Amino acid sequence: VQLVESGGGLVQPGGSLRLSCAASGFTFSSYGMNWYRQPPGKERELVATISSPGGSKNYADSVKGRFTISRDNAKNTVYLQMNSLKPEDTAVYYCQVIFRFVAVWGQGTLVTVSS
Repeated sequence: VQLVESGGGLVQPGGSLRLSCAASGFTFSSYGMNWYRQPPGKERELVATISSPGGSKNYADSVKGRFTISRDNAKNTVYLQMNSLKPEDTAVYYCQVIFRFVAVWGQGTLVTVSS
């Protein structure tokens, strides 16, 4: 089981980024997927979740209305579209899947929101 995030970078406040997480080694369409983030010096926190096959989505209050989680089961990929970014969104972003009762994480991708 492997998760590989991409799409992070430096963006100005108010800008947008789309993160991707490519999954392999399991039947992607059968599993809910999650995005977490860990701001500098803080605990990791749940940002968004999407069910299998994708009908149910949930968001942290801090990102509701700004972030959108989606998935493409044909590409084994989950996305996080981030709009109206704020400096407090600066963090390493991770995707996660619970596979056979074990949490599997990607390596993370850094998002920095700064002018």
